[in-house]
Amino acid sequence: MKLIKQITLIGFALILLSSCAKIFYSPDAYTLAHNQKTIAIIPPTVSIAARKKVDAEAIKEQQKTESINFQKEMYSWMLKRKMQGKILQEIQALETTNAKLKKAGYPKPPLTTSELCEILDVDGIMTSNYQLSKPMSDGVAVALVLLAGAYGSTNEVHVSLSINDCNNKKLIWNYDHKFSGSLGSSPARLVDGIMRKASKKMPYMIQTTY
Repeated sequence: MKLIKQITLIGFALILLSSCAKIFYSPDAYTLAHNQKTIAIIPPTVSIAARKKVDAEAIKEQQKTESINFQKEMYSWMLKRKMQGKILQEIQALETTNAKLKKAGYPKPPLTTSELCEILDVDGIMTSNYQLSKPMSDGVAVALVLLAGAYGSTNEVHVSLSINDCNNKKLIWNYDHKFSGSLGSSPARLVDGIMRKASKKMPYMIQTTY
């Protein structure tokens, strides 16, 4: 029992894969980001790899749930940094963002970046795409630790984060990377790890070290 508890505690840690992130900046990214007064976090697009014994409708519902979860965690993370003085921009409340998007019928029909900016009445928007897969079950991961002392990832996330400037109607920053989490990885833990990595290169951040 003690060993299993130790394994679980170790497994809860987020593992960042060693592959390099792909980062894009427009030449004026920092200037435009600095001039933005209010930004909005759009509900992420979430895709989940098909799994055996899980029907398509269940996966669709899970994708909707995870989109809400990831948006909330991204908002909380950004808001905390604003309170710490690391971000100057106002972050539009999720209730306001989501109510305006729902009124516009989003995500059906799909909206362009310019349309999202106009509907939300903000200076910048943050969009994201999460591709989730689960290559190894928690039970198999525990068995591997017990039998071979090996740690395997139970969740993988390929994430793409983008910042668009509404006044100039263009993409100013994009961060593309792949992460993995082990036993018990939650949206909060995954988003925290992702945002900590991405924020070191994000034009909104005043401080890039912790």
